[in-house]
Amino acid sequence: MSTGVIIVLIVIVVGVVAAALALRARGAIGGSGLKRRFGPEYDRTVARHDGDTKAAERELGERVDQHGSLHERPLEPAAREQYQARWSAAQELFVDSPSTAVADVDQLLGEVAGARGFPDVAEYEKQFDALSVHHADHVHGYRRVHRVVTARTNGTPESQAGTEEMREAMLEARALFYDLVSDDSRNGNGSGSGRTGRLAFGPFNKQALKGS
Repeated sequence: MSTGVIIVLIVIVVGVVAAALALRARGAIGGSGLKRRFGPEYDRTVARHDGDTKAAERELGERVDQHGSLHERPLEPAAREQYQARWSAAQELFVDSPSTAVADVDQLLGEVAGARGFPDVAEYEKQFDALSVHHADHVHGYRRVHRVVTARTNGTPESQAGTEEMREAMLEARALFYDLVSDDSRNGNGSGSGRTGRLAFGPFNKQALKGS
């Protein structure tokens, strides 16, 4: 057997092994792997695809392929304080103008995510997909406030969202905000570190709606 034939055979074998390893790695994030990584977002994606798990897993797998290697940038202390102050201001504004407060939170989340290294706020869908890969447990709150704001802008029936619905959306969005402004190390699976509760934010619950 000539040297040239041997080299060709080696190249073919290496290619086959590489392809097998790639498929194995790809399978590791499919099925149960995607369920563990995305949690409730997995179920929401399946529901959005009318129960088609293959289509949902294909979409989620593409999100991981596109954004899984993203590394979040830390925030400067001064920037973190500014973002926290803006959240507190929106929270206080909610009492007198819930819709304006929700719009402010939607813009704030997009800006903080962009500062952390996620796609720009102007590309909401891409930014959301990236956030869902790294903050799957809490990303739905961002979706909820963004839908309220978009619906009001477009004048759809959803624009009639009530105060309680907007409050719940902000409450859910706050978990993602905590994640993004936290200076704690990430654990790499899209869930929070569990220490964000130390951040200095006032209470935001039904008591905040008094007089609204």
